[in-house]
Amino acid sequence: MNLHRRIVFSVLVAFVLAACDVAEHSEKIQTFRARGTIETVLVDQHHVVIDHDDIEGLMPAMTMSFDVPNPAVLSKMRDGQEVEFTLELRNRSFRIIGVEVLSEQGVAGRSGSFGEAPHDEIAPGFSLRDHDGKSVSLADLRGKWLLVDFVYTHCPGPCPILTGVHVDVQRALPAELRERVHLVSISLDPARDTPELMKAYALARGADLSGWSFLTGSASEINAVLSDYGVGSGVQANGEIEHLVITFLIDDQGRIQKRYLGLEHTPEALVAELERVTA
Repeated sequence: MNLHRRIVFSVLVAFVLAACDVAEHSEKIQTFRARGTIETVLVDQHHVVIDHDDIEGLMPAMTMSFDVPNPAVLSKMRDGQEVEFTLELRNRSFRIIGVEVLSEQGVAGRSGSFGEAPHDEIAPGFSLRDHDGKSVSLADLRGKWLLVDFVYTHCPGPCPILTGVHVDVQRALPAELRERVHLVSISLDPARDTPELMKAYALARGADLSGWSFLTGSASEINAVLSDYGVGSGVQANGEIEHLVITFLIDDQGRIQKRYLGLEHTPEALVAELERVTA
């Protein structure tokens, strides 16, 4: 290799290494402190549901679920505890990384009240309106494999992350499989989430609406779906939202095959699972 080629090669290597370093460190990481009462600890799923106060700079008070991937942190948590916790927000994760127990005498947790939709049983039916205002029911989607999640358009945290993961899944599906898979996102806040807002939310995040239904409806319709799927109770009388961060995999015969709690599942893992179960 002559001197000129060695110089060019060295410059290219330096550029690639620098680009990799920038990519590695460009992920924005934020941490927040919050207080709340633990409603349910889902040990096997590395997940916890907390009725939390306002998280300054992030989100209002609500009851929602969080990933707790560190077993040492999760082992400290019990239903009913009052806790102060550290929440870490990254581009693709929303997890509790630390906890301090303030009291063991909090309101009794509601163990078992979330996420009870059974495995390998027929998914509860629904009939709602999509992003174009058209009626869509679970029966209409029979014959497709479904990824069903629950979001709301003004969500400041996990919803955009979850939608982004599923956008990546949709884009990564092989052409023949993409024809067999349909995604569904159901609003948690129907009073605000009109079909127009659901559509704007979807398009802003790159969803292909030819294979994805963003659904809303009346408060009673949405609350019935949330209850049937064990996701929570939606908007409460005080305006707070109660919900799990969850995705259901439903087969082409309408049976629930798998539940994915939280955001720790990757697009690659979801695509691989879809390829496996539809083979």
